[in-house]
Amino acid sequence: MATALWVRTIRHHRLDKQIVEPCRRDDPSDALSEACRKLDISRPLWLDKNQREWDDFGQTRFLPDAFMESVTFDRLEIEFIDPDAKKKRSQDPRNA
Repeated sequence: MATALWVRTIRHHRLDKQIVEPCRRDDPSDALSEACRKLDISRPLWLDKNQREWDDFGQTRFLPDAFMESVTFDRLEIEFIDPDAKKKRSQDPRNA
């Protein structure tokens, strides 16, 4: 499996819609645009906050105010998926 972008809409604290699109870690723009087109929602505004979260965690979320049109969900979450990446373990001794 190749790397991908998992895009999901959350409504009333539950998964509403989801889609997975092929994606490169350094440029989620095309995958996000394609996912939004397939989900029939407008593309959210990508702000500095989203870029920082993407760079640090490989995921970010968008609230309804990030969209130019009204939306029917509470938030849009995107997450980078790399099936070949090693799972990181917590360094906290309480989790040993």
